[in-house]
Amino acid sequence: METGNQLIEEAQRLSDLFFDQAETIEAAGRVPADLSKLMAEAGFYRLGVPQEIGGLEAPPRLSSEIFEILAQGDASCAWVAFIGTTSGAALGNVSKEIGRQILASPTTMLTGVFAPTGRAELTDEGFRVTGRWQWGSGSQNADWIMGGCMLTKDGEPILDKAGNPANHMMIMPADKVELLDTWHVSGLKGTGSVDYQVDNLLVPTTHGVGYLDHEAHSGPLSSFPSITFLALGIAAVALGIARASIKEFVALAGSKKRAHSRKTIAEQPHTHLKLAEAEAQLRSARAFYYEAIDAVWDSTRQQGRASLALRRDLRLATTHTVTSCVQVVDAMYALGGGVSVYQTSRLQRYLRDVQVARQHIMVSPSVMETAGRLLLDVKANVSMF
Repeated sequence: METGNQLIEEAQRLSDLFFDQAETIEAAGRVPADLSKLMAEAGFYRLGVPQEIGGLEAPPRLSSEIFEILAQGDASCAWVAFIGTTSGAALGNVSKEIGRQILASPTTMLTGVFAPTGRAELTDEGFRVTGRWQWGSGSQNADWIMGGCMLTKDGEPILDKAGNPANHMMIMPADKVELLDTWHVSGLKGTGSVDYQVDNLLVPTTHGVGYLDHEAHSGPLSSFPSITFLALGIAAVALGIARASIKEFVALAGSKKRAHSRKTIAEQPHTHLKLAEAEAQLRSARAFYYEAIDAVWDSTRQQGRASLALRRDLRLATTHTVTSCVQVVDAMYALGGGVSVYQTSRLQRYLRDVQVARQHIMVSPSVMETAGRLLLDVKANVSMF
């Protein structure tokens, strides 16, 4: 199995490749198949899959470091990598036999959306699935695509053990899913996050994520908060974008001069102040982010669970990191002056990409509000924590 160092080295190699092809990736509106294949061959789509069924089951810190490195080359590729990782983790909630079948090829890629905007009607044959889902990042290169569904039988909701309407993700063959041309956006264009849909598709009950009881996977990643695992990738991508923006600005500052100025941007006191502030802000957010990841990971390995306080801190750190990265990228864009507005400038793409990343519901202001309530010991809905 690949070691952590080998995975990091491969991430850096691919990041450099993606950096050179970033304009092509954006123009395509998706990650090209050959680049996706390289990430698959590197094992990046297996980072969240249990070892028992052929995955790498990498520690969350390692996965995040990989996404962060990839994002310095191209944010869209990094985004698709983390979606592949978190989607693959869903195989920990089906039987080992089914998981191995789905993961038959070492380059198998799963993508999916957990929001239950579809309906799965239980029949004697299996589930009849109908629905449409948004934000299908990486779907063009996927072998399997998942969609969250409300479960029904005879048209009536199926209730879970708590008496609430049950919902599960359905694992569907990609060639049975219709991809829609909807991804016309301002940033993260290369993620190909199109809408997709199915109509009355038969899905075996064995392919309902978490629907049937099965032998639990023994790896520590199975105890890591799954919702939080999804959010981590967003912050890792934002960290990579922010670091790339600082590098890009520093590279141009030594030669660019403002109008009517004999000094380069690098010689301006205002530049010194703003760059130092951005560097400190980025490093501080990054330190909090990885500190919180390590604390939750250590707890899940040693105790099989993470306390609400640890989960609160991780969601707080993750959302704070994205907010900080947006501010850093904005500062670099502003320091770049008029150069930044041209399509030839990477700074304008970094600004667009990080602004789209911040729009994800997993790092919305409501996360900070919930964290604040918990810090005050005020009753809060922690279902997303």
